[in-house]
Amino acid sequence: MDRIGFLGLGIMGAPMAGHLLAAGYSVAAATHRTPPPPALMASGLSVLSSAREVAAAADVIITMLPDTPQAEAVLFGDQGVAAGLSPGKLVIDMSSISPIATRDFAARISALGCDYLDAPVSGGEVGAKAASLTIMVGGSEAPFERAKPLFETMGKNITLIGDNGAGQTTKVANQIVVALTIEAVAEALVFASKAGVDPAKVRQALMGGLAQSRILEVHGERMIKRTFTPGFRIELHAKDLNLALEGAKAMGMSLPNTALTQQLFSACVANGGAGWDHSGLVKALEMMAGHAVDQAAPPEV
Repeated sequence: MDRIGFLGLGIMGAPMAGHLLAAGYSVAAATHRTPPPPALMASGLSVLSSAREVAAAADVIITMLPDTPQAEAVLFGDQGVAAGLSPGKLVIDMSSISPIATRDFAARISALGCDYLDAPVSGGEVGAKAASLTIMVGGSEAPFERAKPLFETMGKNITLIGDNGAGQTTKVANQIVVALTIEAVAEALVFASKAGVDPAKVRQALMGGLAQSRILEVHGERMIKRTFTPGFRIELHAKDLNLALEGAKAMGMSLPNTALTQQLFSACVANGGAGWDHSGLVKALEMMAGHAVDQAAPPEV
């Protein structure tokens, strides 16, 4: 059984590492800004002093980090993963980062005699805790097969998309769909509420028709109940839409509704909402409408 190194024990990473421990894997992490969750320590998590030491001690190294610069620093910094690798090891980046940078990272890891998979996830904190994540993988068949038992402890819908970078490209596409659907649900509920119709009953009715979606179910409820504790933070979703827009610019194409939704996220960030759950995008629309979905809440962002 492969020994696992896990770097990035945040909202998503901690439960993912917990599932690996529960499945009987030996898991090591590195100390960072905050100590590992006590529940992981109680489950047998080993803590080492650097990413380099984790890579040296593990057969498979998994990273789950906020953005491209953090991923690059952990992989290639002075005490990073690359410094602790030896041929035959497997690096799996489950962060959501730039597809272009991913292809460069994969080439640099391959030059060290190791395999690399990009395997970003969808499903949020709920999916991470339930081990029901969707995992979108870029890389070669052999390392994918090696990693599949690990993925199966953390997720349900696991797909090898194509070569390195394909997983990250798929995740960016996923984030476009999710963001635009959140925006559509938010518009619909603000519209209905301002028209004097109970938004909770509107949501209930729409759940039985063609507009039904997981986002209407989960995020629509958040908008009505004003539960904007993340979840998935607006600042991270805005980062993902930036990746989409940067990619579109490089390819000479337009993503007009992605750009609009990014502006709504930016309005939330500018008004203190970087840490809100991404369903909090509704607050930007409420500000423009002068009306909150929950009429007891102020319309200000």
